[in-house]
Amino acid sequence: MQNHLSRRRFLATTAATGLVGAASSLPLLDRTALAATATTLRAGGRVIEVNGRAANVFGLTQPDGRQGLVGEAGRRFRVRLENRIDEASLIHWHGLTPPSEQDGVPGLSQAPLPPAQAYDYDFPLPLAGTNWMHSHHGLQEQRLMAAPLIVRDPAEAAQDFQEVVVMLHDFTFRDPAEILAGLRRGGHGTGAKAGGMDHGTMGHGAASGTAHGAMGQRGTNLPAKDDDVMPVHLHDVEYDAFLANDRTLDDPAVFRVERGGRVRLRLINAAAATNFWIDLDRLEGRLIAVDGVPVQPLAGQRFECAIAQRLDIVLELPRSEGAWPVFAIREGERARTGFVLATRDGTIERLGSEAELAAAPVALGLERRLRTGRPLVPRTPDRRHELTITEAPGYVWQLNGGAFGAHTPLAVREGERVEVTFVDRTTMAHPMHLHGHHFQVVAIGGERFAGAVRDTVLVPARGSVTIAFDADNSGFWALHCHHLYHMAGGMMTNLAYES
Repeated sequence: MQNHLSRRRFLATTAATGLVGAASSLPLLDRTALAATATTLRAGGRVIEVNGRAANVFGLTQPDGRQGLVGEAGRRFRVRLENRIDEASLIHWHGLTPPSEQDGVPGLSQAPLPPAQAYDYDFPLPLAGTNWMHSHHGLQEQRLMAAPLIVRDPAEAAQDFQEVVVMLHDFTFRDPAEILAGLRRGGHGTGAKAGGMDHGTMGHGAASGTAHGAMGQRGTNLPAKDDDVMPVHLHDVEYDAFLANDRTLDDPAVFRVERGGRVRLRLINAAAATNFWIDLDRLEGRLIAVDGVPVQPLAGQRFECAIAQRLDIVLELPRSEGAWPVFAIREGERARTGFVLATRDGTIERLGSEAELAAAPVALGLERRLRTGRPLVPRTPDRRHELTITEAPGYVWQLNGGAFGAHTPLAVREGERVEVTFVDRTTMAHPMHLHGHHFQVVAIGGERFAGAVRDTVLVPARGSVTIAFDADNSGFWALHCHHLYHMAGGMMTNLAYES
């Protein structure tokens, strides 16, 4: 097995994506579990409608058209992945902890899956949770090569709640490879802001309601009086639309619910480059899990959700007839998507694609409050690593001074407790994802606490976050920024277990 991937080969996978055999828009998910025999999953093409235009995108569907997979904790993940597009692909099972050689990272754990070929996967599913799957090959994830991957807890089968699964996406009609090329040139063309070190000021404007413009306040981790420090900025890619289950708010997904019913939202931020605020509007919910792992419940109406993170929120619906929208608002802007929960006779009103006021930046306010329901056993770390995040000209994103392919893997040994501190020296926040493990957030800005157990954590601009995990899954594991274009720009390293 190849353990390292050259930067040239890694970046070559960011070529333009193509597809064949476009299909009609498909329902997102059905309540069917993975069978005892292998379930077939097809990476293929389909057509959706966005802003009145047909869009060719990718998808991960079963032969009967259902997108995604549902399994049960304690059983096995037996899936046959078929590649039905006209280029290589490879799927990562985000949130699961498979053997390293089944993790779906080209050149690190598996070779890319050629067109018209198949891989067979078979590994245990020990833990329930809201997970997802997506391409880890090139920029296919931007073309919606992703789907939910829900693992249910059999102990919860008797609970009286309706399950609603929603995937959020940022959508562009542009070729993602063109966007990446524009970022590398540092241009301001349609679909991308500047690349390199000049991305413009942060579109904050939450107080005034403006979506763009000069920064309204300094980021949390910037010095209050240092005018020489570059301002924090939120976005370096612009989008044509934001989607919830492939739909905009012009024609949102509607889930029929019962009066006075209980609903469990499983929300997945599958965006390539967008952090969202989840806004429950007139409802209040209880956050019960993040990244598929239980937390001590937190009540609220608005919750931060960074790229690749998941939120499980329980709602107690009013006993009257009605319709209740749930929004996902892009941080720093008014642009939003969402869906509707409606009773049989509830009146669904037309919803605008912009909020009244721009959302604040997604920061770590929620992260500081989270406490896991599944903490690590207290233990002194056996090994500590520090990863410093920097950016070089040409849209090159680095960890400890090296882009992927020129990186030094992080050494760990089976049985160790490992801490990793991310130190962000850039003007953007970065959602950092570790494959094959769950970790606990144990410090923010050097302040220690016993936080949530996750697989993806947002590291703020000019800030730091420390995570801890047990090295209990030997192999070679990717560790990277889940902003797709930052990863394509080199922001990835890997764990390497020592023998």
